[in-house]
Amino acid sequence: MLKLFYSPGACSLAAHAALEEAGATYETQLVDLKAGQQRSSEYLKINPRGRVPALATERGILTESPAILAYIALRFPEARLADLSDPFAFANVQAFNVYLAATVHIAFAHVFRPARYADGEVAVAAMKAKAGEALDEAFAAIDEKFADGRPFVHGAQYTLSDPYLLVFERWFTQGKLGHPERCARVRAHRERVEARPAVQRVLAAEGLSTT
Repeated sequence: MLKLFYSPGACSLAAHAALEEAGATYETQLVDLKAGQQRSSEYLKINPRGRVPALATERGILTESPAILAYIALRFPEARLADLSDPFAFANVQAFNVYLAATVHIAFAHVFRPARYADGEVAVAAMKAKAGEALDEAFAAIDEKFADGRPFVHGAQYTLSDPYLLVFERWFTQGKLGHPERCARVRAHRERVEARPAVQRVLAAEGLSTT
């Protein structure tokens, strides 16, 4: 059986939602990030990087959200979480997900985990200011993707990119970084995704609200 190591509201929310959407048989294991459980010797045996998500499979453990999400789509093709018949379409999903991981997430990390990048209050303040600018730029571009009326990131079909984007939409619209009020279409996408029954079940399981 698949086992997802997660923390409520973290990037693992995307994999959790994808597993639920796919109708997978899986179990979850809470990793308490606030308590530092990700740095425990037990968890470092699961993921030496000390982060979530991690997905235990019959063949070993997978880490990194884009890889885990792609695995879920490939393992459960009937869920249609990506167009597996079209190499370009699948690569396009991967490209967007890697952008979220390598650009959007990193901007948040400069605020949430500043010690990874610099020391001192002045440096931290500068990073926060720059991160807000970077997030405004990124979300303005994402918001523009929905200008043609598409309901989901890649068009009419819900894909892996939608629950992954949801993670960062929640961080952006609930946080105090940048100007989320400028991105009405991003907010509407968040509400659409959170209304899905599978996502509702996951939010409830993780003790998360939709406000």
